[in-house]
Amino acid sequence: MKQRPPTQVTEDDARLFREAIGEVKPFDPVAPPPAAPKPEPEARMFEADEAAVPGELLDMAFDPALIEVGEELTYLRDGYPPKLLRQLKRGQFSIQDEIDLHQMNAAAAQACIADFLAEAKQRGLRCVRIVHGKGLRSRASGPVLKMLTDRLLRRRDDVVAFASARPMQGGTGAVVVLLKG
Repeated sequence: MKQRPPTQVTEDDARLFREAIGEVKPFDPVAPPPAAPKPEPEARMFEADEAAVPGELLDMAFDPALIEVGEELTYLRDGYPPKLLRQLKRGQFSIQDEIDLHQMNAAAAQACIADFLAEAKQRGLRCVRIVHGKGLRSRASGPVLKMLTDRLLRRRDDVVAFASARPMQGGTGAVVVLLKG
């Protein structure tokens, strides 16, 4: 199919068109309609993570029951009497401050632990609690924050001893730390 070249509008055609249409009045400007309200944000990743938990619990390569009973953290720096660790395990030290690492990734937890212990040292605190959780939502590799906390505390010179908290203080989901005085 051939296309025709556009025809030229002559002066007579333009005059006839204006006469046929008559006087033209421009429209008054109309304000645009208000923008639709933005929808509330949805925590899709959080919901997906929560929905995945039951399936992950069934696929665990470790038994969560063993974490409560057999995975207690304990450490005593060389040169300190074993009695100190026993006292710490029995809850004979007053916890002066605490931090909760739930919902943090490993990098954020590591930075928070370092900041928390530096602040505790600056304030002259002797006994603190770090709530790391039991790792029940961790993958098959086991409790990430719990292992991270154990590793970090063993490397610090200002940590004298630490032990898993008593059941009413968080059990194996928390650790009580004794700092140098």
